Amino acid sequence: MLDFPDQLGSSATRVRWGYSRVTVWVMALFLDTETTGFSPGAGDTIVEVAIVDGLGLPIIDTLVDPRRHIPWRATDVHGITDDMVRGKPTLDKLLPQIREIIAGEEVVIYNAAFDKPFFPDRLRQASKVSCAMVRFADTLGGRWRKLEVAAQHVGHRWTGDAHRALADALACRTVWQWLDGQGKRRR
Repeated sequence: MLDFPDQLGSSATRVRWGYSRVTVWVMALFLDTETTGFSPGAGDTIVEVAIVDGLGLPIIDTLVDPRRHIPWRATDVHGITDDMVRGKPTLDKLLPQIREIIAGEEVVIYNAAFDKPFFPDRLRQASKVSCAMVRFADTLGGRWRKLEVAAQHVGHRWTGDAHRALADALACRTVWQWLDGQGKRRR
């Protein structure tokens, strides 16, 4: 149990203070998105975002209103429909919260080269953005693999559907922790 200083009056402040104390032991945050397509330059945008901490606890897990139609090809991959995102927050509304969460933290993404361009500031508030896909390929001496393949290789147990942001962020966390263990075994 955390000991809260007396000057922290509201429960929200106590939770924020307690969370910041816990993050001292957490080495990274894990982020995943689902999108309307592959090209933010062509107008594709985020329809779901999740960030989990190093303990696997969700910090943010929300659908995002892209303010445009979700093409059937994208829905076929992640299952997110126009009806599901209607009335959800837009990315513009979520960005301040996302920036606050990642500020000064290492953010790990599976295929960071894909996700980063969907954020207007490319996650600059993070102290570092790392790509689990590149690290996984480098560690195994092979080519880039899909998250599902890497997750299976490291024994990840899915708690949701692949290609949903929370499930994928948790899988990325498992892969990253396995990679950290590989480095310790080589020393």
